[in-house]
Amino acid sequence: MGAESRLAGLLDEVAQGGRVPYLGAGVAALSGGGQPASPAALCAAIEAKVRAPKRASGNMWSVAQFVESRRLRKTLEAIVQEAFAERPDPGPLHRWLARVRPPMIVDAWYDSQILDAAMAEGMEGWGWVQGVSRNGERHDVWTRAYDATGALLGEAPDPAWQTLIYKPHGVIRPGHSFLLSDSDYVEVLTEIDIQSPIPDEVQARRTGRPFLFLGCRFDDQMLRIFARQIAKRSGQGHVALIEGELTRMEEKFLEELGIERLDLPLSAVTGAIAAPA
Repeated sequence: MGAESRLAGLLDEVAQGGRVPYLGAGVAALSGGGQPASPAALCAAIEAKVRAPKRASGNMWSVAQFVESRRLRKTLEAIVQEAFAERPDPGPLHRWLARVRPPMIVDAWYDSQILDAAMAEGMEGWGWVQGVSRNGERHDVWTRAYDATGALLGEAPDPAWQTLIYKPHGVIRPGHSFLLSDSDYVEVLTEIDIQSPIPDEVQARRTGRPFLFLGCRFDDQMLRIFARQIAKRSGQGHVALIEGELTRMEEKFLEELGIERLDLPLSAVTGAIAAPA
């Protein structure tokens, strides 16, 4: 079976609810627009406003920590809110997912496009849960859940939702929280191996379902940790669409998790979902 045919079959599994789509920053890049669509791009946007020391430069999480420590959290928030101020229309993959309504969508980037797509497509019976920073919080909190109108429900999603969108790193837009600096992740990384920061409903919906990683790279330890723990105790047979040369650590990670790699550009997904059935 060719890679394109294999991809078409995987997308059918997503549409039928048997496979969980896991979206990385690369999916946001498909829509164009001025928002950062990679850790490197977001890091550059922050460093364009605040010069970071050489030891931190180029590392998004470390640069964010430097700004937070030296210029306070509100400065970091203002910088990244400005970087994400432009909200491009959802891309074709976002809209397709909103139409097929799988039980769960994991979106591991900070943009709002999958949320905007769900609203634009009139998707019913859905909501989202996102990771939140504990900076400024007065009690222990890992996540917050919102219904389809954007109303805050509490910390846990509704099990009755047909589709649950999980944004583990949060959402960068006014009124919402996000994990970005090293200090944001300290307690999360301490607890994530025992799954405390991952909502019970996310754990329930991944059970028995393998993942399809789209627009993801695993060339950073933080990205690998989250992907590993979110996919923990799920179904077997993960697949990642990654074009071109892999880093040594990416190869090791794919082998560790038993992830099949399809060497195709992300644009192949657009073609596959546009093709007649």
